[in-house]
Amino acid sequence: MTTLTLNEALNQITPASESAIAQAWDHWDAIAMPLRSLGRLQQTITRIAGMTGTPRVKLDKKALVVFCADNGVVAEGVTQTGQEVTKIVAENFLKENTTAAIFCRETGADICPIDIGMVPDSSVRNCKVARGTKNMAVEPAMTRDEAIQALETGIMLACEKKEQGYDILATGEMGIGNTTTSSAIASVLLEKCPEEVTGKGAGLSSEGMKRKIHAIETAIQKHQPDKNDVVDVISKVGGFDIAGMTGLFLGGAALHMPVVADGFISCVAALCAIRMCPAVKDYVITSHKSKEPGTRMLLEAIDIPVFLDCDMCLGEGTGAVAIFPLLDLALSVYNGMSTFADNDIEQYVPQN
Repeated sequence: MTTLTLNEALNQITPASESAIAQAWDHWDAIAMPLRSLGRLQQTITRIAGMTGTPRVKLDKKALVVFCADNGVVAEGVTQTGQEVTKIVAENFLKENTTAAIFCRETGADICPIDIGMVPDSSVRNCKVARGTKNMAVEPAMTRDEAIQALETGIMLACEKKEQGYDILATGEMGIGNTTTSSAIASVLLEKCPEEVTGKGAGLSSEGMKRKIHAIETAIQKHQPDKNDVVDVISKVGGFDIAGMTGLFLGGAALHMPVVADGFISCVAALCAIRMCPAVKDYVITSHKSKEPGTRMLLEAIDIPVFLDCDMCLGEGTGAVAIFPLLDLALSVYNGMSTFADNDIEQYVPQN
């Protein structure tokens, strides 16, 4: 299998094809229905044409890649459950015994859990960078080299899925403590105080919230991550799961593959990738507005409209997979409906 280094991926990313986008809109406008009446569904299929460089859009083979990792910051009492839960849920992905796995089964998508940094060994595919991150409230979460390795693991997986014939990827994560790391990254990149971008995650008490915010404040103050250097930010206050998803977004863009962002944590990774290379934005599809409080600011920064606003905050990639049926519905019209010419109807034209 051919893969790319981080620098190779960054150098290979180019903007989406304007020609394919124009051809896709021409095709939509010829279909016998009111112009642009499927709104964001049409826009997204058209964007996918631009991503892949052809108006002949197909989404036959879909995968959710779930990055599983442990976070040393759990030592600060920032979570409701212990670190051992990461492995339990990660292995449940393989048993179709998680929400995301059931969503994948019902939507015809494959689920691919990856151990990118869990503390224990497991039956999940081993791409371990290290056995969990360090406690970022005490020391940097990882070294810069480890951050790059995690990014390149995500890029490698994008290359692998492309070679295996996948048409679209979704991003997911599992890691106790990862709303703390993602809030820390969001705080730095959005230049917001931690309180503004930090929520209760999987269900913290008020006291737990205070500890969570304090841990983020301590880590940022102690390590001074450089907002203009995403690798520095990830290495100091991030997690291996976030780095892996960031790499998947970068790899998807380099390979002209659409990659769907899930909720808050996944959108942090999407923002990281876009900050590293602005053209990545052309290849990102957002799915839903998470219930996490920092989501609105993140989505404003990414500036790609979402499909769903369902008060979801489960993670795992559930929101990303939930839009697969919507894309399939839109594509069935795009590829299967008759045109105005087929029906001897004069084609609609935009009205001023």
